[in-house]
Amino acid sequence: MTAVAPPQPASLRQRLSAPTLGAHLAACSIAPRTSEVDHALRRMLDDLGRPGFWQACEHQATLARELFARLVGADVDQVAILPNASVAAYQAAASRRWGRRREILTTYAEFPGIAHVWLARKGMRVRWCGSPPGTVSADDYLAQITDRTGLVSVPLVTYRDSVRLDVRRVADAAHAAGAAVLVDAYQAAGVMPLDVGAMGCDYLVAGTGKYLLGLPGLAFLYVRQPGAGPAPTLTGWLGRAAPHTLRATVLDSPPHARRYETGTPAAAAVYAAVAGLSLVNDLDLQQVRRHTQRLIATTARRLRAQGEMVRMASAPDAQGAHLALVDAHPEAMSVWLGHRGIVTAPRSGVLRLATHAYTTDEDIDAACEAVAAYRHHAGHHRSGTPR
Repeated sequence: MTAVAPPQPASLRQRLSAPTLGAHLAACSIAPRTSEVDHALRRMLDDLGRPGFWQACEHQATLARELFARLVGADVDQVAILPNASVAAYQAAASRRWGRRREILTTYAEFPGIAHVWLARKGMRVRWCGSPPGTVSADDYLAQITDRTGLVSVPLVTYRDSVRLDVRRVADAAHAAGAAVLVDAYQAAGVMPLDVGAMGCDYLVAGTGKYLLGLPGLAFLYVRQPGAGPAPTLTGWLGRAAPHTLRATVLDSPPHARRYETGTPAAAAVYAAVAGLSLVNDLDLQQVRRHTQRLIATTARRLRAQGEMVRMASAPDAQGAHLALVDAHPEAMSVWLGHRGIVTAPRSGVLRLATHAYTTDEDIDAACEAVAAYRHHAGHHRSGTPR
């Protein structure tokens, strides 16, 4: 394979810690380990051994909130820190005045951690667009938005097949019908430019454990108008107007997005979030986007030539940063590849190969060659035909 000069963001490769210096193609599931996160966790332990740990941790949370706001083009008062995307989605729904609009429109391609929040809401009807198990387009949404729709939940990039949806088209149609829009950007944040204003969304959720190069245990909720709806009933001491007054008998809520916060966040995830977000904010995400698109196209071409079936978007710009390789037993394939230094992410009948700024052509070579070796391994056969 002819080597192509890596883009400037590929210097991120130098930040990967020794245990993850192989072909880490699993950032759609878990971020690789970086020297910055290693340093951040050591700093957390040092802070833990000194007076003032909680003040230091709160400072890190403030930095994480500011860095995420910068990443998505939001004001810091529009961003809340929460433990995961499911809680973030719950808080978004809790801030709505639903009235007669008792329907939530989502998709079969939605990650269950978001979809289950909608299914659990009492008195609401969940409507599904697209086709099982997860094929969807913006047109599928537009066809089902009605005057009964209260919230439209749309993934920016689908978790399984990595299809990038035109959320602006969906948002415009939803707003024209009087509905709000929540965007799940977990599979996009860190590998493509994000601008909440350009997307036109009312809410956006994302977490730090994947392409944002942090740890699981921390998520962000962007709210376009944080003080407009009712205060959430899932709350805690950090959701108060002046949390450090510690008044147990007063349940007040600030007008900014911190009203959606609950209790003390996981300290390790907060420190790691600052490290990961600092790395990502230093990247040219337009360049990262071009880099990952090129690598995905190369990977798809090579795998198809090897007789593999891959699931991809219909157009290059509608593809996220990972590729879905169809296999009946992706977990077994992932284990086999992992023993050979190729870290992948199995999910729902596909093996996902995720790219980032640190991914190289040599990683793609190694992955494609390892897949071919796996197919020749005794007892393993392709699960599909080329397409």
